[in-house]
Amino acid sequence: MSISLLLEMAQGSALAIGADAAVVAGELRWSVEDLNTLADGGSGVIAASGAAHVAYVGAGGPMLPLLLFASARAAVPVTPLNYRLSADGLRTLIARLPEPLVIADDQYLDAVAGAGRRVISTAQFLTEARTAAPACAFADPDAVAVVLFTSGTTSAPKAVELSHNNVASYIMGTVEFDSAQPGDAALICVPPYHIAGVSAALSNLYAGRKMVYLSAFDADEWVRLVDTEGVTSATVVPTMLDRIVGALENSSTTLPTLRTLAYGGSKVALPLVRRALRLLPHVGFVNAYGLTETSSTIAVLGPEDHRDAFGSDDPLVARRLGSVGRPVPSVEVQIRADDGTVLGPDEPGELYVRGEQVSGRYTGIGSVLDAEGWFPTRDIAYLDADGYLFIGGRSDDTIIRGGENIAPAEIEDVLVEHPQVRDCAVVGAEDAEWGQSIVAVVVPAPGPAPAVEDLRAFVRAHLRGSRTPDRVVFRSELPTNATGKVLRRELVEQLSTKESA
Repeated sequence: MSISLLLEMAQGSALAIGADAAVVAGELRWSVEDLNTLADGGSGVIAASGAAHVAYVGAGGPMLPLLLFASARAAVPVTPLNYRLSADGLRTLIARLPEPLVIADDQYLDAVAGAGRRVISTAQFLTEARTAAPACAFADPDAVAVVLFTSGTTSAPKAVELSHNNVASYIMGTVEFDSAQPGDAALICVPPYHIAGVSAALSNLYAGRKMVYLSAFDADEWVRLVDTEGVTSATVVPTMLDRIVGALENSSTTLPTLRTLAYGGSKVALPLVRRALRLLPHVGFVNAYGLTETSSTIAVLGPEDHRDAFGSDDPLVARRLGSVGRPVPSVEVQIRADDGTVLGPDEPGELYVRGEQVSGRYTGIGSVLDAEGWFPTRDIAYLDADGYLFIGGRSDDTIIRGGENIAPAEIEDVLVEHPQVRDCAVVGAEDAEWGQSIVAVVVPAPGPAPAVEDLRAFVRAHLRGSRTPDRVVFRSELPTNATGKVLRRELVEQLSTKESA
């Protein structure tokens, strides 16, 4: 089915009938009917442009759900672009899209001027959408609905193609229609060009939950909005969670309306998760794991799992706090060895996934699914005996030292537990003797700086000697993208540049 039908279904929900606003951003408040009317008119603007694609450059907020539905009703794919990129970076990505209509927030208009088939501001698009006749087009369910560029943390960005069927299957397979309670509100601060932003816009509307947008994240403003808008659920990335916890530790606010707080986008350090659980005992925490190619979440560690693991003396149960939970019912998973053999419990290998929501298709490359429809995630993972999924990092990140394969996450999970370590990342650096050496990049916790040999000894005490970092370097922060993923390639480049200087 076309994702535009999700909005049509929402028109009959309790949110459409009983709430004064379905989408909130500052002073802007749209009802479901407002969104529907603008999506109809927006489809006409897109169709009239003759464009084969829509590109959006902006901070998101209400424009994201509007453009998702307007593009779907015009039967044209849409791509939210990373507005943080340079003008050259934006133009390079736009040039990869076929005859795009480029819609940009005012501050990005100069950066994309002359790109694509036509460039208009978001304000102009809204003005035209209020009077334009609907396109009355019907997208094929197998046609591309959304194209998202991957973050490119280890290579050049790929353009992931998600069909209407992929996205709709994810929403309908993981969210119960009109299931929100009256007055429920979701605070959305994930970027529009990330799959979590797309899925948040669609899943909350489908559930009948008011969407409150915070386009420019600020921890204090996030806390204020939770209180003033009566927010009941929210999704954050690790860097946001860290700042929110810090803001709450310095205030008397307890966020009484908040019932669910989901985190994901990249791995979250366990000390931070424990701090959050202690600070907000009334909140149900959710760890969601997914990929762009899988239309968002494929595994969830739910509130009960968090509570059980956090309070357990059984090490096998307690370690689940570091997992991403169990696969969602609509997705199958396998862990495979290099030769394709399906591995058993606690045996690490590459994670493969299969399901209706899984695309595995890239522009210019085509599908990378195998003959049976399985997608190779390139994530190293294992399943425990009870079906909990543990992610060990990207296969590209594996350090090969003296012929031995070493997963950085194995060392990071130990190092971050040191009381003088706030955050860390482990990477491989070129080494003439060993091929690669292990370098731990450490962000110290407030207070006295840790001694390098103390950190190395701490790792050695928990892991075998070959996992001990050869070097430890200190940074005030780690380079990350908007979803909190550490830019390991940038760290390696920094280390190489420093060594050659």
